[in-house]
Amino acid sequence: MQTQNTCYQMLFERVWSLVFCLEQHTFLEETRLIWKIVFRIPWIQTQLQVSRPVCVDVPSETEAVVGNPMKLTCISCMKREEVSAETRVDWYYISPDDEPIPIYLFDGHPRDLEGPWRGRLVWNGSKDLQELSISILNVTMNDTGTYNCVVFRQFEFDSYSHSVTKTLVINLVVREEASDDTTALYSEIMMYVLLVFLTCWLLVEMVYCYRKISKSDEQAQDTATNYLAIPSENKDNLGVPVTE
Repeated sequence: MQTQNTCYQMLFERVWSLVFCLEQHTFLEETRLIWKIVFRIPWIQTQLQVSRPVCVDVPSETEAVVGNPMKLTCISCMKREEVSAETRVDWYYISPDDEPIPIYLFDGHPRDLEGPWRGRLVWNGSKDLQELSISILNVTMNDTGTYNCVVFRQFEFDSYSHSVTKTLVINLVVREEASDDTTALYSEIMMYVLLVFLTCWLLVEMVYCYRKISKSDEQAQDTATNYLAIPSENKDNLGVPVTE
């Protein structure tokens, strides 16, 4: 029994190593979701009991491809007591002579302003107004440049009011074709190699444990068979000490 427990523990550790590898592989979303559901049910239950909005300040992508949509990410996190603040967002394009050109406005409702971007901008903000992003449809080479996301918030408290202005700068570069990311390619290859290695290791451990358990069972069976083969009168004398 101790041998079986040891083997099961070793298998469990190898399985968790394989799970960790799968979770780090960004190209296996379905597999990662299955593992999370199976092995993290207690964590999910805890999160459902204590549900809180989470805001993460994620930087925006800075490279776009001609003809594809491009999301300009603008995130301004707030504390829980500040969620009821009045919010205004102004998006600007900075011309080569450093002149800010207003291209989009959110003041309770999203509005597409006059200019070369009219009809190609889409509001991608969140309901709680912590994400205030926009997307450019059908990107052109002329969209290359600097964009400013200016967030103005007005907080009303019991005895006073307070306002905060935050500016996020995005330097967008538009390319005719997507550039090859060699780092991502090498990372993908290494993840596949590691995944295959862990899978083979797990199979070897399973075979090893199976043989070890089988051998232990055979020894136990042989011991029981030898005991049954002893005559009954000799069995009674097995536990009797020899006296002179």
